Amino acid sequence: MAKHLNFLLVTVACIHHIAYAASLKVAAATGTAYEILDKNNLPRGLLPQGVRSYVLNPDGKLEVTLAGQCEIPVNFGGQQLKFRFSSTVGGVINPGSIHEVYGVDVQIKFGWLGIRQVDRAGDQLTFQAKPFTQSFPVSTFAVSQSCS
Repeated sequence: MAKHLNFLLVTVACIHHIAYAASLKVAAATGTAYEILDKNNLPRGLLPQGVRSYVLNPDGKLEVTLAGQCEIPVNFGGQQLKFRFSSTVGGVINPGSIHEVYGVDVQIKFGWLGIRQVDRAGDQLTFQAKPFTQSFPVSTFAVSQSCS
C-alpha cells in the first residue's frame, strides 16, 4: 500500500510540474519581448524596434529574433556610442539583470566589444564587456529605437 501511495504522490507531483512548466511557456508566448523586459525591471530600449519573435525558457534563457543585423547610436555625456545587434540576441534574464548576453556589441573608439552583462541599480544601467564597464541612466534606454 505504501509503494502505491508513493507512486501516486510522485505521479501527481510530476503532472503538477509539467503543468506549471507549460503555463510558463504559454505566459511567455502571450506577451512581447518588450513586456518581458518590463516585468524584469529593465527598460524596453535594451531591444531595438522590430522584434520578430522570442523564446523565454523557464530557466530564464531569452532568445530574441530581429529582422536582421542592426546598429543603434546612443548619445550620453557628449559622446556617441553605437550598439550593434545580430539578427539573434539573447541571454539569461533575471529581475534587474541580463547575463550571458550574446549577439550585442558596443563600439569603443575603433573596435567592437561584446556585451556580456547588463545590470540595473536604481536609475542606472551598467553594461559589462571585457575590459569595458559603462553606466548609463535608465532613461537613455526608455524607448526602443529604430535600426540604422
